[in-house]
Amino acid sequence: MTTSKRSLLQRFRDFDIAKVFTPAPPPPVPRTVYIHRPLPDSYFVTKRGQTKVRKDARYATNQVVTSKYTIITFLPRNLLEQFRRIANIFFAFICILQFFPRFSTISPGLVILPLLIVLLISAVKDGYEDVKRHQGDRKVNHSRTLVLEGEGYQNHNGFGSKSKTFTAGIRIPYRKKKASKKSVDVSSDGTAAETQQNDDDLVDIETPNPHWRTTAWEDVRVGDFVKIRCDEPFPCDIIICATSEPEDVAYVETKNLDGETNLKSRHNVASLGHLRSAEACARASAYRIEADKPETNMYRLNAKITELNEKGEEASRPEAVNLDTMVLRGTVLRNTEWLIGIVLFTGRDTKIVLNSGGTPSKRSKVERQMNPMVFINLSLLAIVGILCSIADAQLEQQSLDRSGYWVYGEPKPDDNPSFNGFTTFFNALITFQNVVPISLYISIEFVRTCQALFIYFDGDMYYEPADQAALSRSWNLSDDLGQIKFLVSDKTGTLTQNSMVFRMCSVGGKIYEGDADDSTMDAQLREKPADALAETTVGGADVEEIPLTSMSSNGHGAPTDPNSNYPPLNPNVPHFKDAQLTEDIQNSISSGSIHGRFLNGFLTTLALCHTAIASVDEDDGSISYKAQSPDESALVQAAADVGFMFLGKDKDILRLKTPFMEGDSVEEYELLHVLDFTSARKRMSVIVRKLEPEGDGKDRKVFLMAKGADSVIIDRLKSGQDALTKTTEEHLEYFASSGLRTLCLAYKIIPEEEYEEWSHRYHEATIALDNREDEIEKVSDEMERGLKLLGATAIEDKLQDGVPETIADLKRAGIKIWVATGDKLETAISIGYSTNLIAADSNIIVVRGGEYGKESAVYTQLRDTAEKFFPNDGIMELDEVHPPEIATTEKPSTSPKPGNLRRAASGLSDILGDDNGRKPGGFILVIDGAALGHALDEEFTKQLLLQIGLRCEAVVCCRVSPLQKAQLVHMIKDNLGVLTLAIGDGANDVSMIQAADIGVGISGEEGLQAVNSSDYAIAQFRYIKRLLLVHGHWSYARNANMIGNFFYKNLVMVAVLFWFQIYCAWSTTYVIDYTYLLFWNVFWSLAPVIAIGVFDRHVDDDILMAIPELYKYGREGTHFGLKIFAWYMFDAIAQSAIVFFFITYSYALTTARADGYEIAMYEYSATMVLATVIIVNLFNGLNTAAWTGWVFFAVSLGIVLVWVFTAVYSTIRPGWFVTASYGNYYLLFTSVDFWFGLIFTVPLALLPRYLYKAIRFIFYPNDFDILRWIKKRNPHANFAADPALGGKLKARAEGTQSHFEVEDDDRSMTSSVQPPRRSFQSSRPNLRDDWRHGSRTDMSTGQSVANRGFNFSAEEGGIAIRRTQTNLSERYLQRINGQGQAGNRLRNNPYMTAASAPAREGGNSRRHSLSVTASILRRSMRRQKEDDSQNP
Repeated sequence: MTTSKRSLLQRFRDFDIAKVFTPAPPPPVPRTVYIHRPLPDSYFVTKRGQTKVRKDARYATNQVVTSKYTIITFLPRNLLEQFRRIANIFFAFICILQFFPRFSTISPGLVILPLLIVLLISAVKDGYEDVKRHQGDRKVNHSRTLVLEGEGYQNHNGFGSKSKTFTAGIRIPYRKKKASKKSVDVSSDGTAAETQQNDDDLVDIETPNPHWRTTAWEDVRVGDFVKIRCDEPFPCDIIICATSEPEDVAYVETKNLDGETNLKSRHNVASLGHLRSAEACARASAYRIEADKPETNMYRLNAKITELNEKGEEASRPEAVNLDTMVLRGTVLRNTEWLIGIVLFTGRDTKIVLNSGGTPSKRSKVERQMNPMVFINLSLLAIVGILCSIADAQLEQQSLDRSGYWVYGEPKPDDNPSFNGFTTFFNALITFQNVVPISLYISIEFVRTCQALFIYFDGDMYYEPADQAALSRSWNLSDDLGQIKFLVSDKTGTLTQNSMVFRMCSVGGKIYEGDADDSTMDAQLREKPADALAETTVGGADVEEIPLTSMSSNGHGAPTDPNSNYPPLNPNVPHFKDAQLTEDIQNSISSGSIHGRFLNGFLTTLALCHTAIASVDEDDGSISYKAQSPDESALVQAAADVGFMFLGKDKDILRLKTPFMEGDSVEEYELLHVLDFTSARKRMSVIVRKLEPEGDGKDRKVFLMAKGADSVIIDRLKSGQDALTKTTEEHLEYFASSGLRTLCLAYKIIPEEEYEEWSHRYHEATIALDNREDEIEKVSDEMERGLKLLGATAIEDKLQDGVPETIADLKRAGIKIWVATGDKLETAISIGYSTNLIAADSNIIVVRGGEYGKESAVYTQLRDTAEKFFPNDGIMELDEVHPPEIATTEKPSTSPKPGNLRRAASGLSDILGDDNGRKPGGFILVIDGAALGHALDEEFTKQLLLQIGLRCEAVVCCRVSPLQKAQLVHMIKDNLGVLTLAIGDGANDVSMIQAADIGVGISGEEGLQAVNSSDYAIAQFRYIKRLLLVHGHWSYARNANMIGNFFYKNLVMVAVLFWFQIYCAWSTTYVIDYTYLLFWNVFWSLAPVIAIGVFDRHVDDDILMAIPELYKYGREGTHFGLKIFAWYMFDAIAQSAIVFFFITYSYALTTARADGYEIAMYEYSATMVLATVIIVNLFNGLNTAAWTGWVFFAVSLGIVLVWVFTAVYSTIRPGWFVTASYGNYYLLFTSVDFWFGLIFTVPLALLPRYLYKAIRFIFYPNDFDILRWIKKRNPHANFAADPALGGKLKARAEGTQSHFEVEDDDRSMTSSVQPPRRSFQSSRPNLRDDWRHGSRTDMSTGQSVANRGFNFSAEEGGIAIRRTQTNLSERYLQRINGQGQAGNRLRNNPYMTAASAPAREGGNSRRHSLSVTASILRRSMRRQKEDDSQNP
């Protein structure tokens, strides 16, 4: 929608207050940083006699602020936020109006008091939330790091000023080290003579010499030298000068950036390697650092550093600075004692902050929907005011023309019919002001606070291991939890534990599945065929050429001595145990069998082909492994578990302990080259040279050890290994069918002459300036040929508890799930399988490419996807999906309008031709970060991506930056107008969490950045199910019901006042004592609606958890909207008419007084008040689904109070203070008209709503009615297991949930189910004969292959679980059976899920929603009643 077409209401609703109070940061510019050299004169400007650094040369401070308010901005910004509510603006106007005497009703101070209370309570709540943000900011900004200080060093670079917050000027105390009493040797020239050994002692000492000073993060500046110690986070983006490691390598944990907990290695800038101490940094040469402007791309940084001489000229060639020589804010230094570096980017210029957004002001959808309702009421109020003003003016004019005595002297400038008519309009606004309930907002705030407490005290969302309860950080969004349509999730740490476990392996054609124990997922004994237990017969020539190592020095070694000096294995990690494997290794030691040589080669490759580092725990002395990917450490750990222990690396020497070595002797290998893994190569290799003991006469052979995806390794095998290859492929299929990620291991011996020649060419490729990556890959590929196969491995990536079931249930609830992760493409796909996001028979569409106009453009791939897979959906007929130069203006009549999205029933016949029945799974779109970036930059490509994504079962975005995650969320919610939830656990998820309508942070291992920026915090992903399906459903239903009843109860009383205008010449006179009106929203009618918001519930939580399909009522906005609002308004007007006219004409017949006097107005209007209070409270109770003790109390409270007040108030004598109701106690309670009015008015007013609810429940029950009845008749009913109720068994039969093996049908839906893994024998025929396998199509290459599981190209995938089967097969059958029926071809709802898609069985349509069982259950209910009547 263009700006010109947006309505005033939409502009007001979308107005961003944050932009008013948060100035936009200056545009980023390239920077030049000077070290040990003053800034050039061009960097300065002179203004008013003062010389200052140019504004564009002043760099941001390292202070990061996520809070919304400051002391100065709190009041204006908070008031602006609150006055976005139309009702607040209206009541402010009414309060101002009553300060004028002509419109005053009571004291103006009392009139404005309610509005002030509402504003104050909301402000206190908002202020409390922001104070928590300030506390989080202070904790981060006042964290400590070491910065260089001392004589001879000065940072000349310019920097800006810090922001002032609530706590400006308040220092956080920290323990400061006492000045060191240790003397520092000083040379004759006055310089300190400390060395690297005592550099750690130079911290916070009182000396003028160079030393390290503990400094707050926010005081770190660009150009500072900083020193980071092990396990400390980096405060900013830093260029590495030197580290404690011999080769100046640093190991950093980047989980806050990309979500990966594995370590990454970084190295220093070579020319800065000598800066290893405070003294060296202070006395260093001058340097100039030139860098591009700060950018959001997490994977790109271009800079260079140049040494300068005393004249400022270049003293050496510039040296490149890239991400390999930098550490970024948010990462943590691990396994490295210290690191010294130069600060390049700080604060808002760091990559992690650039990818984060400011704290947004979020408003719930229900609150936004209320504004039109308030506008309607305001319009109604305006109409009534105009009607009263016109009628009053006309009637006064008639009385004036007739010379009525009551208008004597009226024709004056300020007292005549026209002027009085004008003032009557404003008097009407005051009289009927309660039609817009000011107390509604404060009531909603109270109710949402209670709902936040319910979430916090929910024991089912309490995570005991971490002592973590669910926390609501934004109290005003609880009802949005019940209306989520899209869920965007991070992967690592959110869905997975990022903990790899080695499960199985195949060596030389023999499979080892590990011993069954509590840590494995095996629930049954496996039946293995003979060929899996026996050694495979392989050609002797191949076997004899496996000389990776001698069995021992004399051909027969001994097992590793358990009492040796080598460290024990880490007891806190999973270990692989297999008795058969251990026995085979022992037999190989004594016999030197062929299979033993396979084992030796396989396990040696497993132990050496990696980049992991070995570390020894200081407490227990155990050895553990840290690697750049968690599966790599699991592989090394598995080798160590069976005796092949990698002991670490000493420079380029790899040390390995094997069972074949005698005593404490170890094997040593020289690491020559590492051919790294990439997503394109799908493999990694190491080239090593075996170091034989001197004098043994053996050659120092060179070996290549490789591991990688089976498709890649098998294609590179040497010929003559067909038998072993065939057997290994069968084992790989077995592993993949169990959901495990696989890889193959192979090796080759490289002749020395060949290696020398190849090494020279490889070196030339590594220093090439043009096409360096291509040249390296070309040379590497030449070496990785002619391999000999050793075997395969299978690894499980442990998911968080309950993730597969949670995702399956969220899909059943109709929530579209998109995963955005920083992992590689194959990793994301494999996790999609293991989490039930991708079914085993799904068809995966991979999109990766460049910008529009280039080869393999993203737009071209998406266009081909739409034409190939969704040809009947009319995607390409939409204007917005075409580039501007080719956008079409004429469309066929069948083309859907923009935004009117349609979903194909199956489309498989058009996609797969004659073979379409063999791939029934849905479509999964997988897009990488580069392609997503181009799609988001190109509006037409973004629209095309969105159209395709809506038609896919799921979308997986990989290699995305934090900013792209946020852009993805904006693309969904801004273009579709749907509520979106984002969930993550790291700092890289902050921008996504803030961009979404609801942000959920997981308080996991990646710090609290995500939690501090979130709206809700939970400890485990599985709790999102209860948060949405239970608390979200309840909160939305409660708030919607409460708001509707609130509008109703206010309109009832206002309408009673309005009907009286007919009899008072439209003078806006109150028919009711004003005291009753003052207490209307406080005592008489408030309690029931509060009880609805706090205690009401359609169904119990166990039903909502067992039947996720019920969530569709909230997702589709069933409980709240203008239609429901209109029905409440109609009820209010009808009931007010019954009350007013019935009681008025009852009293109008004959006087009810014994003395014969006429009835006073406040006498019979008191009857109206009592009747109205009773009706309103009982009506609210009638709309309450769950009557608890608190509801009984709330419904009766207002009724009791009004009776007591009427009895007491009417007895107050005029001597105390004058009331118009004095004496009513005597006249009312003795009047037959009073009792007659109450007895007949109350039932008559409530009868229509009661009949409607009764008829609907009996003849047209909805899902909630049915389930409540079942729960009432059978309190112990198991909704999760009953297939007639749409529970677990029904979902399993329809293929909308995982085919878990459920031994006990009474098991709760929330229980964690560990399915058994099939045996190899039972699985092998299924793998060959089962036709339900999906395909994978890479749109950038056009290649389409069948999915055979996942392999090493998926670095972090897999869990042994049977996949969720999508329902596309049933939609396909529907299309086959019902072809030609237009109603079954396309679905107009773009959010239709498998759980709600139509299916056809036996030619009869069957709905998937719970309501299909309504007629059956009604019959069963009737039969139950008949049985009860026959068997009293």
